[in-house]
This record gives sequence, C-alpha cells and structure tokens, in this order.
Amino acid sequence: MANHLTPTELAREAGLGRREVLSKCLENGVPIFKGRIDKSLFMASVRQGKQKQRAASAST
Repeated sequence: MANHLTPTELAREAGLGRREVLSKCLENGVPIFKGRIDKSLFMASVRQGKQKQRAASAST
C-alpha cells in the first residue's frame, strides 16, 4: 500500500474533493513533493484540525 499519493488518489481515500485536499494541505502546511502527498501526515493534520475546531466551539 502506497503512502505517498497524488491529490486525486488521496481525495478518494479521504472522502474529500481534490481541491479540498489541496486547500487543507496549504492550510495545515502539509508538503506536496513532486505532486505527491504523504497520506499519514495529511490524515494526522486533518484530525488535529478537527480537534482544534471542536475545542474552539466548546469554549465559546
């Protein structure tokens, strides 16, 4: 199983759109190297972003 995927492949696996994958990479600082994204790094950053959103909404 590959760990470095194209944005299209990663979008399929994550259940997101290709543009959404690219925007989340830019938001979270996930590097795109030679058109490929590290799947585990991307998924970890998405999970962390969701946790931050929950914490922010719980504190307000």
